[in-house]
Amino acid sequence: MSEQELEAGQTDVEGSEEQAAENGDISPEHAALIEEMAEKEDQFKNDLLLVKADMENLRRRQSRDLENAHKHAVDKFVAELLPICDGIEMGHAAAQADGVTLETMKEGMDMTLKMLRSSIGKFGLEQVDPTGEAFNPEWHEAISMLPADDVESNQVLNVVQKGYLINGRLLRPAMVVVSQ
Repeated sequence: MSEQELEAGQTDVEGSEEQAAENGDISPEHAALIEEMAEKEDQFKNDLLLVKADMENLRRRQSRDLENAHKHAVDKFVAELLPICDGIEMGHAAAQADGVTLETMKEGMDMTLKMLRSSIGKFGLEQVDPTGEAFNPEWHEAISMLPADDVESNQVLNVVQKGYLINGRLLRPAMVVVSQ
């Protein structure tokens, strides 16, 4: 059957039902069936509205959760850095005090640096110190080349600035001096 025939048949049925209803020619079984179908239609419409409302609520909740995740993404990292900031402030205050020695300042800085490395390590940050390694242009940035008789060419002689990896991905290349 084609779509036109189906539509024509449905129109005929609808028209005959309307005509029968106007004339009072509907049997009680047909009337009950029509009433039941109308109730089911109402139920389906209500169910559809509930599903639409649930989907809208879900969309809003996910949007709010994503916004909160962006707002608070660095909370743990910042919380890890606060003791380091406190250590630096205490070191600064200690440097202003009378009787402070270079040795105590060095110890304080060493402890603070150890805390910093431990904290950033918890978040997958690794230091790249390629001293003595072969130069790798993917991980190192050569800032100069020096002749070196006792070292093979393209070896890292000196690290000017260490590089960093985050979860195995290069965050910053190490700036190095390379042998010629």
